[in-house]
Amino acid sequence: MTAPASLESPVPAAAGRPRILLLGGGFVGLLTARHLLKQLKPGEAQVVVVDPRPYMTYQPFLPEVAGGSIEARHVVVSLRQALKGADVVTGAVVGMDPARKVVFVQPQEGEQVEITYDQVVIGLGAVSRTFPIPGLMEQAIGFKSVEEATACRDHILDRLDAAAVMTDPAAKKRALTFVFVGGGYAGIEAMAELEDLVRASVKNHSGISQDEINFVVVEALGRILPEVGPEMGLWSLHQLRERGIDIRLDTQLKSIVDGHAVLSDGTEFDTDTVVWTAGIKSNPVLANTGLPLDKLGRLTVRADLRVAGEDGVVEGAWGAGDACAVPDLTKEPGQFCPPNAQHAVRESKVLAANLVATLRGEGLTDYRHKYIGTVASFGIGKGVANTFGFKVKGFPAWMMHRAYHLYAMPTLDRKLRIGLNWLVSGMGLTRDMVAIGRQTRPREDFVAAGAKPPAPRPVGDPAPSKS
Repeated sequence: MTAPASLESPVPAAAGRPRILLLGGGFVGLLTARHLLKQLKPGEAQVVVVDPRPYMTYQPFLPEVAGGSIEARHVVVSLRQALKGADVVTGAVVGMDPARKVVFVQPQEGEQVEITYDQVVIGLGAVSRTFPIPGLMEQAIGFKSVEEATACRDHILDRLDAAAVMTDPAAKKRALTFVFVGGGYAGIEAMAELEDLVRASVKNHSGISQDEINFVVVEALGRILPEVGPEMGLWSLHQLRERGIDIRLDTQLKSIVDGHAVLSDGTEFDTDTVVWTAGIKSNPVLANTGLPLDKLGRLTVRADLRVAGEDGVVEGAWGAGDACAVPDLTKEPGQFCPPNAQHAVRESKVLAANLVATLRGEGLTDYRHKYIGTVASFGIGKGVANTFGFKVKGFPAWMMHRAYHLYAMPTLDRKLRIGLNWLVSGMGLTRDMVAIGRQTRPREDFVAAGAKPPAPRPVGDPAPSKS
């Protein structure tokens, strides 16, 4: 690619030491860096991590953040705290030049910079997959980051507060209709946790009844939760419908202009809330790297996680995680590992070992891991699991979900904090049902304090015209 105008590297070169540059601070970036720091000898290599955020987010816990079971800050890990001995650059990767072994980075402020490398790891992950649906970009919110999960939770609780004092039946119905697009693992978990939160919160609202709450799931395919298999997916569908959740299969969202939802089955209704969880796609910045990609935009890598195209291996380039097509050696040729945390965690260990082996002139190891299954939570005490061929439902599955993800959560500090969250809930305390929506608008109250308050209007008087 053509190199953008760049400034010198923000990371000083370490004389005599090769630089290992990790692009992305998610599962792959954080865990690979941690393994490297443990395995490298003093002075053997310089480790640098680049990410737009100075923290890693444990995405499997986002539904519980939204549902009020876990504090938002407890599911993020500070890269600088967790990676003592590594350099962390806060900025967005915008491209690279493999021939020069240079990566171009856009800091939060200022001009682009370039960082050279000897070995580079592409762990940029995936982003939400969207479609050109009228009104979607103006109305919907995603569910890929802790910021989105927190904003979604605050927005929904805000809608309950507003609806509790509404006198217009149509406006109230709109406020209490919550739409989730996508019936996969992420969408169903997010929806179920938030539905659980809403049901618990409504008990504290005298102006809202349970039968006024309307959760709608729009799924383009004829099933939900393909990750847990057909049998458990069907069981989950029945369980969620018994909770009063309106799940529309074989249905697409056609339009959502100004909050007016139009579905492909002909249904139309108004809503203030649209949460988009309809799949992911590889990070589009990969198109600016000059590295080989497959037809889905994923980085092509070999089983040893070296980047390789039709012309062979790209010198010094490695890849793992959701942005890469990693061959699944436990299946037939041509199959790839699914984009999930389970594989990313294990790929990171092999990747770090192969990087160290490369520095030392040793042989490489292929990544091979048989998928052990999946677990999903549908709210406190409810879940489903399909692991090692065993199918588990209800409370035991929910416990398996929590145990597995607590084990997989990086750093002891975060494990302890999350465990404490759960311990408090287990003592009989309710979910955290406080919305602090104005944290995203911190100047609002300050500005209002300096403004003239509106004059009271007697009940029955028409509202003043805005023209």
